Amino acid sequence: MAFDLEPVSFSELPGWQQDDPTPVIEALRRCHHHVTAIKPYRTGSLGVTVADLLPACEAANAGFSGAAAARAFFEDRFVPFHIRPDDGGKGFVTAFYEPEVEVRATADEEFRFPFYRRPADLIDLDEANRPQGMDPYFAFGRLSDGTIEEYPDRRAIDQGFLAGRGLEIAFARSKVDVFFIHVQGAARLVYPDGSRRRVTYAGKTGHRFSAIGKLLIERGEIDPATVSMASIRAWLAAHPEKVDEVLWHNRSFIFFREAPVEDESLGPVAAAKVPLEPGRSLAVDRLIHTFGVPFYIASETLTHLDGGRPFARLMLALDTGSAIVGPARGDIFTGSGEAAGELAGSVRAAADFFILVPRAAAARYCHG
Repeated sequence: MAFDLEPVSFSELPGWQQDDPTPVIEALRRCHHHVTAIKPYRTGSLGVTVADLLPACEAANAGFSGAAAARAFFEDRFVPFHIRPDDGGKGFVTAFYEPEVEVRATADEEFRFPFYRRPADLIDLDEANRPQGMDPYFAFGRLSDGTIEEYPDRRAIDQGFLAGRGLEIAFARSKVDVFFIHVQGAARLVYPDGSRRRVTYAGKTGHRFSAIGKLLIERGEIDPATVSMASIRAWLAAHPEKVDEVLWHNRSFIFFREAPVEDESLGPVAAAKVPLEPGRSLAVDRLIHTFGVPFYIASETLTHLDGGRPFARLMLALDTGSAIVGPARGDIFTGSGEAAGELAGSVRAAADFFILVPRAAAARYCHG
C-alpha cells in the first residue's frame, strides 16, 4: 500500500497533553539493552534504523518523574508524522492479549489437546534456500531427506502428523482454546498446583493466516457489525460438529517454546525480543516498520480501553503478526488473563497512526 508521511506538531496529536507515556520510556530501556548487548533490529522499508533510535534509547536510561517529563522526553527527541494511506482512509487497529489456560503435563480424557514445541524438521526459509516455485510468503518449510517442501498444515497436524515425537509441552481441555492461543501467539499455562509457565512463539508451518471470523461472515453465520472473538467462540460452541472444518480453514499452525513468568506485570517476550508492556505495545508490519519505533494511535470510535474516552496513546512497536499488513495497521497488546482478553476481543476500529521519527532522521521524511 502506498502512503504519505505528513509532519505534524505534538500539539496536533489528539489527547497528547492527557497522555502519560512513561511506560514507553521503560520499554525503550529494554530495547536499548537488546540492540546494544544482543542484536540490532532489522530496518523496515520505511528506513528508520536502530542507529537513528539509539540516542533516544540511551537517554531513556536517565530518570524521569511524571507525565509532563515523559512527554517532554519525546517532544525533544522525535518528530511526529501522520501516516496517510493513498486511498484516503484511516488506519485500522485490533488487539491481542496473553491468555491464561488450565493445562496438564500429560494427556488424559479431559485434557488432550497439545501445545507443540518446534519440530526439528522445521527450517527457516529465505531467498537463498526457498525452493523455486514455492510461495515467497513461506518463511518456514520442512527438510525431508535433503529436500525442502511445505510443512504439513493445521489439519494434518490435528490428524496426527506430529504424534509420537515427544513434542507436547502440555495439554488443554479445549481445541478452541488452543486455536485462539495460536492466534495470540503466547499464553500463560496454569498447572493443577497453581504454578504458571509461559509458552511463546517459536515458529509456524509457514502457511498464510486465514481469519475464521471472515469465513463465518462470508457464510452469513456471524453479523460483520458485531463480530468479535466472543461471538466467534459462541458460534463454535453452538456448532461443535463444524469446529474442525472451520479451524482447518486457517492452515497456519504455531509452535511454541517454554519460558518462565519472571514479571507478572509484563507480557511475553515477543518479536522484538523484549517483554511486552501492557497497553503500550503495538504489533506492526515489520516489513515496513522497525521495532523500537514509537507510534501515537488515536481513535474516536475506540473508547472501551480508556474508560469511555477516545483512545489516544503513545505506543512502541514491539511485535508483528501475519494479519498485520500495511503502514497504518496495528495490533494493541492489552495484557494477560481473562480481563485483558475481554478488552482485546472487541477491538476493531479505524484509527489515525502517527509515527515518531527521531529528530536527527526526520529531515529524510520532510518533502517540499
